[in-house]
Amino acid sequence: MQHSTDTSFTGSDLNGSVPSAAALSVLRALEAADLEAWIVGGWVRDALMGAPGHDIDVCCSGTWERNAAVLRAAGIAVVESGIKFGGITAVVDGERIEVTSYRFDGFYTDGRHPESVKLAQRVEDDLARRDFTVNAMAWHPERGLLDLYDGRGDLERRQICAVGEPRRRFEEDALRMLRAVRFACRLDFSMDPSTAQALAECASLLDQVARERVGIELEGILVTGHGGDALLRYPELMCAAIPELADMRGFDQRTPYHAFDVYEHTARVLTVAGELSRFRIDGGDPDAPPSPSLMWAALLHDIAKPDTFTVDEHGRGHFYGHPQEGAGKARGIMRRLSCGNDLMRDVTLLIQYHDQPLRPERVDLLRMMQRFAAGGVDVPRLMGELFDLKRADTLGKAQRCFYYVDEIERMREMVRELIANHEVYSIKTLDLAGADLITAGMAPGPHIGAALNRALEAAITGAVPNERPALMAYLGF
Repeated sequence: MQHSTDTSFTGSDLNGSVPSAAALSVLRALEAADLEAWIVGGWVRDALMGAPGHDIDVCCSGTWERNAAVLRAAGIAVVESGIKFGGITAVVDGERIEVTSYRFDGFYTDGRHPESVKLAQRVEDDLARRDFTVNAMAWHPERGLLDLYDGRGDLERRQICAVGEPRRRFEEDALRMLRAVRFACRLDFSMDPSTAQALAECASLLDQVARERVGIELEGILVTGHGGDALLRYPELMCAAIPELADMRGFDQRTPYHAFDVYEHTARVLTVAGELSRFRIDGGDPDAPPSPSLMWAALLHDIAKPDTFTVDEHGRGHFYGHPQEGAGKARGIMRRLSCGNDLMRDVTLLIQYHDQPLRPERVDLLRMMQRFAAGGVDVPRLMGELFDLKRADTLGKAQRCFYYVDEIERMREMVRELIANHEVYSIKTLDLAGADLITAGMAPGPHIGAALNRALEAAITGAVPNERPALMAYLGF
């Protein structure tokens, strides 16, 4: 098959990256049947960046039926996964390779999916329908790189640029706007100016997209650790995704403890929380992405401030009750975005207690752990995230508040010691069970729970050690 764009081909080397044997076997099987096939999309982009590639996609000149028949004849298993859009999945030694036909997309009447697709004869036509230049490259082990839109140049310039006319790309599929921001955040790239302008102008199109899809892309942005950049650089789009954020823009807090409006404060909290995850104060894997619950809580921790704002007789602003109001408001937002129940639970707890006064004292910290335990969460993890949120919140305020960071870190270390020393903060961590009381002669019933709670209270306050004999003696046995 001949191409009219020979000058777009470069050498076959991709920074030493080599596709998997499974992907090459699929490519060879298709071409052995006189079809043309290329490796496309994210694997090519990541290989050019010298990043490890994972899922490999192949596009091919055949119809999905022909592609499937050829692969099956070669002994390769096929799953008819996306035939409406010309796609199948080849499975080789447990690896899944997506294979799609060259295609033109029809009209996007719902702002998300093409009404129809039409088979194309040329790979160039298939690349022209793709979203961003860095994703619109194709590669072949002999023919090399096909880069019609200077995707490689945009990688070198570290920018995200839409293929063709940005407005058209976003009008076709409004979710591409959030994908653009996610790629920019994940790769730490800037946005091509014309693409950035189209993001602002087309932001309202996001209303056409299912909220669940919006939620997935938002979380993808947050866990890059660059959600703060997204808020500051693309405010129209982020406020279209979560309209409640718009009330925070330009909202003067009128307090000496804050140097920024609510929206910019939130962006700074997101940035610091993302940085904390990079340096892993908790000692975890530095390459692991930030915790989704921490990042959602950082985004929504002050979501109710505009609703709770009051001004005292001195002209100073206050936000009494905003953590509790914010927890409820955040739950509503996350439910609308189809977030998981466990994630919503953790986020709302973090928001509810992010402004809770805490002191580096044993009982104070155990009380906080007790509150989390009542919510049924992983207490050590959520305590760590609470301190991350408190630290980020502090560093997003005025400089006069920064002293509190040292106290937060003292409390973090104290909690580690409390956990290591098996200090009690819940019935589950109490060295006494209902069965022990029944064995000692207490009749089953609600008073068992009441007795355990009395023992827990005594152990937390230090009136009795968390040891079964001492707890039994305290209860009169």
